[in-house]
Amino acid sequence: MNDERASAERAVSSGESGVTHARFATGQLIRHRLFGYRGVIFDIDPVFSLTDEWYESVARSRPPKDEPWYHVLVHEANHTTYVAERNLEADPVAEPIFHPLVDEVFSA
Repeated sequence: MNDERASAERAVSSGESGVTHARFATGQLIRHRLFGYRGVIFDIDPVFSLTDEWYESVARSRPPKDEPWYHVLVHEANHTTYVAERNLEADPVAEPIFHPLVDEVFSA
């Protein structure tokens, strides 16, 4: 478990945007704090990178844009989601995630 925590706290490189410390890592199982769904992280943005229109219409809790945001495959769903770090926690269940893109996204 310490290895997972260490990898989750690694620095996320963003090319031109600099470096931000992310609490979670690619491949880590998570749970959404507000909505309770489970998922797996498949990409990390060091800061919010979608449009202001998306933020205004979807991010109702107005999480900070200058912290990491995560691309997540949602368990037992066909969609992905984009979530602010403050709305995630490590998945306490730690059981496999079922999503049609898991094998494609995480293949060598």
